[in-house]
Amino acid sequence: MKKIYHLATCSTNQRILKEVKAVQKGVLLQDIKNDPITPTQLDEMKQLAGSYEALFSRKALQYRSRGLHERQLTEKDYRTLILEEYTFLKRPVAVVNGKIFIGNTKAVVEALKSAL
Repeated sequence: MKKIYHLATCSTNQRILKEVKAVQKGVLLQDIKNDPITPTQLDEMKQLAGSYEALFSRKALQYRSRGLHERQLTEKDYRTLILEEYTFLKRPVAVVNGKIFIGNTKAVVEALKSAL
């Protein structure tokens, strides 16, 4: 399976999708704003990533505005927050043949290109 969870309105996500040629390579794309991730999908991502924290974005605007930076968050908190607010998912998240690629660093994008 080849799937990328992304945000269609994010220019960085769009650049990465073009760079890895996701559409041409038959990757299934899911815009998490219009088609929210399900608890089952998030749990599958966690199995591959090792934790919900690895999938959590501290760059989300609501992270500071909700005062979350001042709290000690648990795995349960990370899961709940990601499911209630799509911006808390670190993006993009790609799942390719049982491997997961999280975020938009150059190293992650290069590894994703190689996997596709």
